[in-house]
Amino acid sequence: MIYSHDTFGLGHLRRCRAIAHSLVERFKGLTILILSGSPIIANFDFRARVDFIRIPGVIKLYNGEYTSLGLHIDLGETLSIRESIIRNTTQTFAPDLFLVDKEPLGLKGEMHETLRMLRGTSTRVILGLRDIMDEPLLLKQEWANRNVLSAMEDLYDEVWVYGMKEFFNPLQGFDTSQVLKNKIIYTGYLPRSLPAEHGMPYEFDLSEPYILVTPGGGGDGATMIDWVMRTYEEGHQLPHAALMVLGPFMPPEQRHEFIDRASHLERVNVISFDSRMEVLMANSVGVVSMGGYNTFCEILSYDKRAVVIPRMAPRKEQLFRAIRAQELGLLRVLIPEGDLNTEVMAETLRALPHQKKPSQSLLPGMLDGLDKVGTLVRENVEGEFGVERPLRALM
Repeated sequence: MIYSHDTFGLGHLRRCRAIAHSLVERFKGLTILILSGSPIIANFDFRARVDFIRIPGVIKLYNGEYTSLGLHIDLGETLSIRESIIRNTTQTFAPDLFLVDKEPLGLKGEMHETLRMLRGTSTRVILGLRDIMDEPLLLKQEWANRNVLSAMEDLYDEVWVYGMKEFFNPLQGFDTSQVLKNKIIYTGYLPRSLPAEHGMPYEFDLSEPYILVTPGGGGDGATMIDWVMRTYEEGHQLPHAALMVLGPFMPPEQRHEFIDRASHLERVNVISFDSRMEVLMANSVGVVSMGGYNTFCEILSYDKRAVVIPRMAPRKEQLFRAIRAQELGLLRVLIPEGDLNTEVMAETLRALPHQKKPSQSLLPGMLDGLDKVGTLVRENVEGEFGVERPLRALM
């Protein structure tokens, strides 16, 4: 069973989906159930033996506060419903392994009682963390207020970090006990695969090679999209066309504005969302993105030259990832500061075809994440019982 709180963007859902698909391909007797708050989870295809339950949505606002997404009820009532669904589903499904994505106690602590319920049972409880959570000092303060480190030590059997210690330690600066340190395992990054046939979908009739411009979920991507679009609007000489995927969470007024502006540009195509982002990226000549975890994994997996324009607030996770990746020669970073001059963007886009590909700078084992996760699942489930038997269920 996999829990993904999904309050903003696509990152948590897409990461969990990649893990689930890899595991059911590896283990033929495995069934996986995903608990997700994403309002668009049904837009994605899932492989056989992977299913999901959508819990009522909660969205994180730009000021850091939360509100109910679809239900016109108090946030506390929504959280109570979510907590009840999570606890009762877990009790009924009785997973062999429960994988919690990113939030050690769940959204606003909604996982706490479920995690306590699982202690002393045969269910192995795992926390999965992305490579970088936030600026270490800010994360330390946030987690201290909620006593998160103690919960990680007491309620989890292992902590899997979907990255490399040589790249970044998400818990650097923490006063971590030896007990917790012993539970932390770095898996490497989670590579992405493509179907055997991964040509462009028929509805995309592009007359020349294109750069994929993607802000991920799009909720905070307007600045990046505007910067690139203004560069095309001002007539700079650019080597390639642009395909912009705005993201399903971009506010409607911004989305309509960008679609209208693109209609006047011959070399810019704009769509709101496509669940086949892997295919769109694989067929591109390069990428301009905000540098979230999943996009970073795709850039490495498909060996795409990339320019990352990281989000600067409220979390600096993308900034830290982008700067460290640039240090290793994996991509180029543009910091969105000042007046966002189009000449700077034009120079960057002209230089993109001449950048090194990520494959020239990858760290050894950097993309071994899914293989490592598969090995860890086998160790945690089959090894726990001491005999060979079919895997039954993950939650």
